[in-house]
Amino acid sequence: MLSSVAAFLLGLVGLLGAGHVLVDSASRIGARLGLTPMAIGLTIVAAGTSAPELAVVGQAIVVNDTELAVGSIIGSNISNVLLVLGLAAVIGKIAVTTRAVQTDIPVMIAASVAFVLFSLDGAIERHEGVLMLLSLLAFVGWTLRATRSDPSDRGESVDGRRLSQGVPVRGSIIRLVVAVVGLSIAARFVVRGAEGIAEAIGLPELVVGLTVVALGTSAPEIVTTLVAATRGRADLAVGNAVGSNIFNILLVLGAAGLVAPDGIAISSDALRLDLPVLLAAAIACLPVVAWDHTLDRWEGGVFVGYYISYTVFLFLDGSGNGIAQPFAIVMLGLVLPLTIITMVVVIVRARRHLNTSRLSDLSKVDLN
Repeated sequence: MLSSVAAFLLGLVGLLGAGHVLVDSASRIGARLGLTPMAIGLTIVAAGTSAPELAVVGQAIVVNDTELAVGSIIGSNISNVLLVLGLAAVIGKIAVTTRAVQTDIPVMIAASVAFVLFSLDGAIERHEGVLMLLSLLAFVGWTLRATRSDPSDRGESVDGRRLSQGVPVRGSIIRLVVAVVGLSIAARFVVRGAEGIAEAIGLPELVVGLTVVALGTSAPEIVTTLVAATRGRADLAVGNAVGSNIFNILLVLGAAGLVAPDGIAISSDALRLDLPVLLAAAIACLPVVAWDHTLDRWEGGVFVGYYISYTVFLFLDGSGNGIAQPFAIVMLGLVLPLTIITMVVVIVRARRHLNTSRLSDLSKVDLN
């Protein structure tokens, strides 16, 4: 057990370190190639934050552990919305950009719907993986075209540093290659450690992937979001979490479906609970933020509460604890009414905001 935990933690540290180097190196190369800061953030950085998931899923497929692979993707996407965005909103109200409401969140929902539909037959087949990758290429192409800006903007990174200066392109390419190799090696430790932990504590590998591995691979998003929130930049959390979710499905799952000889098997347990939760979490983002482009603290608290309840149920159910079913019934009795109340409050608040805006516009017209 201790050796498995040590291997998992060592691999996790390696994933985070290599992922950071990969994002930094790729961003510098992108800046030297003339990409704008926004384009770098929405493509290279978003893909880089999915690098740990891609490495873990790839290694899991190599050892034929598809439950761990699928669990890490689903769990990472659920935690990005309910936990990452929820915690950021609890720290301080999040202002959501118009682009996120009109483009990024709908794309995330569409990708989640595709994930569920492709899984209904029990597997993600090769042709479905190809469709996901083609969809990602279309999204990235549209993003690059839509984020063209003034040429004077080029050469800055997402955090304002001069990426076009400093480390030469050759050095960035070398660091990029080293980071990719490091990700591959670290992923082996994570997968082997996770398998050992699952065997030692008697949990299904799907549950370990949904929780322990997913939280580990989502650590960059969690840390980045919390730091941004404490610095008054919690608005960055939405783009970070939503972009990562899009790449997790279209890139990580798409690539896995393409290279896996027999496709990626989707278990009945994932179809019964985890995929519906993933889809519900994605869809819940839109009505909450669409009305006034904000995610308030109490809404973030609801998200975090949902995530904690879901995680507790996974551990209870996975360990065969008899409390799992009564817990599920109680939570269902609380979650459904709470969700309905939340939606009603959001709609009422939005109508009041709309009426206030109309009255303000009318008063301005009268004054003129």
